[in-house]
Amino acid sequence: MIIHIKAKPDGYEDKMEKIDEAHFVVETREPPVNGRANLSIRNILARYFNVDVSKVRIIKGFKERSKIFEINS
Repeated sequence: MIIHIKAKPDGYEDKMEKIDEAHFVVETREPPVNGRANLSIRNILARYFNVDVSKVRIIKGFKERSKIFEINS
C-alpha cells in the first residue's frame, strides 16, 4: 500500500490524522534533524497500521514535508 504523508515535525504530540484512504497528516515531537522525524513517523505508521516497523519504508520525501511511504502487510 502506498500512502502520502504531510509531516509536521516538532509538534506537541505524536498523532496521525486520516484525510482519506491514501492521505494522512502525521505530527511528531521529533525535530527534522538527522532523519529523526522520519524514523518517528515510520514508528507511528507501524503502530497505526499494526505492522512491524520493518514493513514500513519511505519512498520519497526524505527532506520534504510531503512524503510517500510504502507499507507491506
